[in-house]
Amino acid sequence: MTLTELRYLVALAETGHFRKAAEQCNVSQPTLSIAIKKLEAELGINLFERARHKVDATPTGERIVEQARTILQETQNLYHLAELGKDSTGSMLSIGAIYTVGPYLFPQLVSQVQALAPKMPLFIEESYTYDLRAKLVSGELDAIFIALPFKETDVVTRTLYDEPLVVVVPRDHPLAKQSHINPNILASHRVLLLSEGHCFRDQVLEACPGLQQSLREKSVTGNAIVEGSSLETLKHMVASGLGITVLPQSAARDSTFDRAHVAVRPFSNPAPRRNIALAWRVSYPRTEAIDILINALQAQ
Repeated sequence: MTLTELRYLVALAETGHFRKAAEQCNVSQPTLSIAIKKLEAELGINLFERARHKVDATPTGERIVEQARTILQETQNLYHLAELGKDSTGSMLSIGAIYTVGPYLFPQLVSQVQALAPKMPLFIEESYTYDLRAKLVSGELDAIFIALPFKETDVVTRTLYDEPLVVVVPRDHPLAKQSHINPNILASHRVLLLSEGHCFRDQVLEACPGLQQSLREKSVTGNAIVEGSSLETLKHMVASGLGITVLPQSAARDSTFDRAHVAVRPFSNPAPRRNIALAWRVSYPRTEAIDILINALQAQ
């Protein structure tokens, strides 16, 4: 058995689908499928129950998958320990961030890290929380910026900052005349949300309970909920007059925002907020590199 096969094994267990696991591992589906069958033949057991649309690990398979995760983590630690022996800030640091944080955090963070550790290049990735979680646990990423709550075994989280959520409306929208907006009234307007999979979508629905009912009914007073693929897309949709949306304050403050056609309004108190944290493995040896990340953020 090889480490590559163990990575395929973990990816298949996490995605429950051969195609998705192959995409996550950047290989063809036949390649991944053959590797899993080879591993099963070598171990002499079926690791997965295969259905038409889903693949589930068997009880024994689940235990083997968990052990595979441990092996991959410890293998990655060997490389990190070797790099640590050279220079903990002299080798690449792999970091990730959720889609609603990365674009507004990385531009200044990268320059601050370069100032503090000029010999430490950064590999940067933006993705969904579930994907970042898997890559952190497997050792593909060293640290990730996520929104709380976030719980994972053998992972440390440190809260970095919190930021309020704000409402963004077309400049000529009736809500633009209000100084503060009650979250309960959003359900009576056409609201633009991120598509499923984004944790920020869930935070908005939690902050504005009426929207959850709207989502279930598909329409409230004729105002359908519209979905977008990114915060930047939602901004342009609001500017074009399609509806209103909720953004984290960092996205609303972004310099690319079209303020000629939109208005930003805070929520009435208590205003909903989100907490952003940095997460890394307990066993991760390059503590100085983590400290640099935190110090770089605090220097912004």
